Amino acid sequence: MTLRIDISGLPSERLRFAASPLAELTAMLHVLAEPGHHPHLAGWAGDVWARLRPELAERLREAEFLWRSSQADFLIPARPRPTLAEELDDVDRIDDETYVTAALVTTCGSSRFPSAGPSPSTSSSSPAAPSPLTDAAARERALDLAQARGGRQEAFAERLLADPAAVRARVRQTLEQCAEAFFDAAWAGVAVELATDLRLKNDLLRHQGIEAALASVSGSVTLAADGDCIVVDKLQDKSTAAHGTGVTFIPSVFGRPHLVAVHAPGWHPVVQYPVAEPSPSEPVPLETVTLRLEALAHPVRLRLLRTLARGPHTTGELAHTWELSPPEVSRHLAVLRRAGLLTARRHGRYVRYTLNLPDLTALGTDLLAAVLR
Repeated sequence: MTLRIDISGLPSERLRFAASPLAELTAMLHVLAEPGHHPHLAGWAGDVWARLRPELAERLREAEFLWRSSQADFLIPARPRPTLAEELDDVDRIDDETYVTAALVTTCGSSRFPSAGPSPSTSSSSPAAPSPLTDAAARERALDLAQARGGRQEAFAERLLADPAAVRARVRQTLEQCAEAFFDAAWAGVAVELATDLRLKNDLLRHQGIEAALASVSGSVTLAADGDCIVVDKLQDKSTAAHGTGVTFIPSVFGRPHLVAVHAPGWHPVVQYPVAEPSPSEPVPLETVTLRLEALAHPVRLRLLRTLARGPHTTGELAHTWELSPPEVSRHLAVLRRAGLLTARRHGRYVRYTLNLPDLTALGTDLLAAVLR
């Protein structure tokens, strides 16, 4: 399972390493929404939630689907700017169909709606495709998927489809309020660490070439043997091209251990990578390890687990994502539940399965990092 970024004929200067305030804010918001993914930042997340004004806390819960299970593409800038305000101005320049499509990919699970057009970060336009703003079937599909994800997500999708301009303005205002509440102070604290990492990466790129620079990003980012493709270990097999646009690599302190990639049609390829490795986890009993490793030995179960790391899913969603029958998915989920790696909760007529992150963490940081990429 890999993402392949075609860089054939791409000059080395089109491979960029740069810090992004908006991408780091997005990583912080993900920590606040999913503190279990980041046990080393649980204290920070608790302090932030305790200090937030109730109105801002409610706004974050309302829009958390943009950064919880995955990050909306427009929140990971292809051309980072020095300030958050400048990057938010760039987001404002994206047309409604592109914005809504990117938002609904995140809010409505893993099935991508085809891009209706390029963002400001693109090199070429994608073919026109049905948009949930204008196509009744695409709209119905978006709302069906949102309903399966819960009431808040359904309400957010309905508002976004009914009045994109109002929702976009509210999301921007929410992000601006986050800057005052906690981001500005946190950004000042990580800026030196990010700058140090960028100096290292750019020195490697200038003096030792692309392969050395990629090796310093992550063991999960490599250069293909022919030198024409960057290979990123990700959840599904995908491909994209960087012809004429290049590839942007953005370091993150708060994003650890996630490796986030923007690869949708019409978007400039971007990889946000962690600047450091997580601390080793505590050992667990051998019997527990054996039971869980046996549960993970099947490739289908490992794929399901990586999908569930992005957020709770129903059996039907998992079956659709991997083109499996619901009974087959149910059998694999039962094995994972017996191993204590999943929990199940009923929401109306849907049963949603959630990854048990603490027990997965106990198996080791390499496995955790691989599942959370």
